[in-house]
Amino acid sequence: MARRALKLASWTSVALAASGICLYSNKYLDPSDFGAVRVGRAVATTAVISYDYLTSLKSVPYGSEEYLQLRSKVHLRSARRLCELCCANRGTFIKVGQHLGALDYLLPEEYTSTLKVLHSQAPQSSMKEVRQVIREDLGKEIHDLFLSFDDTPLGAASLAQVHKAVLRDGRTVAVKVQHPKVQAQSSKDILLMEVLVLAVKQLFPEFEFMWLVDEAKKNLPLELDFLNEGRNAEKVAQMLKHFDFLKVPRIYWELSTKRVLLMEFVDGGQVNDRHYMERNKIDVNEISRHLGRMYSEMIFVNGFVHCDPHPGNVLVRKQPDTGKVEIVLLDHGLYQALTEEFRLDYCRLWQSLIWTDMQGVRKYGQRLGAGDLYPLFACMLTARSWDAVNRGIGQTPVTATEDSEIRNHAANYLPQISQLLNRVPRQMLLIFKTNDLLRGIEAALGTRASASSFLNMSRCCIKALAAHKKQKTRSLFRRARISLRESFSLWKINLHELVLHVKGLRLTGWVWALLCWLLPASH
Repeated sequence: MARRALKLASWTSVALAASGICLYSNKYLDPSDFGAVRVGRAVATTAVISYDYLTSLKSVPYGSEEYLQLRSKVHLRSARRLCELCCANRGTFIKVGQHLGALDYLLPEEYTSTLKVLHSQAPQSSMKEVRQVIREDLGKEIHDLFLSFDDTPLGAASLAQVHKAVLRDGRTVAVKVQHPKVQAQSSKDILLMEVLVLAVKQLFPEFEFMWLVDEAKKNLPLELDFLNEGRNAEKVAQMLKHFDFLKVPRIYWELSTKRVLLMEFVDGGQVNDRHYMERNKIDVNEISRHLGRMYSEMIFVNGFVHCDPHPGNVLVRKQPDTGKVEIVLLDHGLYQALTEEFRLDYCRLWQSLIWTDMQGVRKYGQRLGAGDLYPLFACMLTARSWDAVNRGIGQTPVTATEDSEIRNHAANYLPQISQLLNRVPRQMLLIFKTNDLLRGIEAALGTRASASSFLNMSRCCIKALAAHKKQKTRSLFRRARISLRESFSLWKINLHELVLHVKGLRLTGWVWALLCWLLPASH
């Protein structure tokens, strides 16, 4: 115990020293935003959480009922401390906290449920700060650029906030303005996190959280460049233009910079708002199908994936002119480009999972870096139990018992999960986050794990694998044979879907006949 405490003190000193050197070598010296208070807050929180885990659980038999109850309390206390730290330090800390809060089926529920509030508790910049950013980047005052500009933001996030405005020519726009200090703070925050994660690793060798720092290092600079976000928006709009249900707001480049992004204003309700859909007569099953098709195409066919589909970034609405249902995709700062090798192995893994090919699950799970933890990997991907994976994820619906079991396993297997996250290709990390966010939407809509969603995924996998094979051959005969196999496989899926539909109708008929028989009997 004394040795661990000494290690903690040593690493705390290293964290303070490294952060101090970084701070004083940088021209942005602002004690209220970084300095001793900001660093001290992060170091103190890490030390208190570590000490809580070291001391609270040591005298209780591992695995006992008392241990599990006590561990849950320690998780909850630690999650609240971490949430308070993120809210206090803002910016990068909130972004990382939001990422952790999205990993519903990978981290203990105490953490994910506590950190989810960060999506709605992001700090707002003052109008003075907003005017300053617009003046510095666009060279004009707000009143020179806009007929009107709402002081109250439509929404605030960890890195920016969005205001509704009207341009001089009458167009209504959404103006995304970056928080002024986040750019300068981000690199220092990441350095501080890296040192703290290394300190935690010394105290708890079984936990691997360097993947979190690596992801922040790679993605934050891209998310802080709004011109990159605009390019992503235009790329995905072109890529998925065949989906008439998808709306990506147009970018106004003439008034966009790295810190200011002007977009077409599009209104709608959040994708998890069932009451909004009921009021506007929008079919939740149709929305769920559209969302599944859209993301399956992004992941399996194109390998270019929007990785932040939390409900605030996915709106639904009826087109004002036609009344047709649309999904509006917002916030294009965070995308994952998949390599061809990764994309194809991921396709083959999901095909194996959908059609219960356990040899394929093992082979492609191991090829994607899971090693001997491939059963855990399969459960993490599907958010299903290993028993359900073996019986067929498309055959057995998710029960409340299974869902609770999966969440409990996230706490029990946390060391193995953290090792797996550190082992798999970095591309997989954002895919995990995206999968969990989409599952959260499906759970809110009551459409989770429907057979049709798996069949749509399988269709995209078949198309992607067939397109790859065609690229690899110049023979017209081989291409024709590949196309024939593709058509046959898609036909089998259509037939399977038809059988499921007929079974559903038959069940409905039986229920109706039973009701008709029972109701007269009651008279």
